[in-house]
Amino acid sequence: MRLVEKLKEYENQYMFIKWATGSEYGKLMYAGEDFIEFNVINVDTMDYSETVLIQSPLILEVAIGGADIQRIVAEVSSKISIED
Repeated sequence: MRLVEKLKEYENQYMFIKWATGSEYGKLMYAGEDFIEFNVINVDTMDYSETVLIQSPLILEVAIGGADIQRIVAEVSSKISIED
C-alpha cells in the first residue's frame, strides 16, 4: 500500500506532516495521486495560517496520533465552541 492511499483514509483529520522543505501541524483536506492539500495551523493562535499543496513523493513523515495532535484537536475544539 502506498502512503497516499493510506492518507486517503485520514482526510479531514488533524496531523503532523514533514515534507522535503518543511513540517507543520494541520488538517489534511485532500489526498490525491499526485498531491495532498494540507491546511496549516498556527499552533500559537490555533488559526489556519495557510493552505499547502504538497507533491506526494515529497512527504517524508506523517504523525496521526500522539500528545501534540491531541492537544491541537482539544484546543481547536474548545475554540469552536467558544465562537459559536
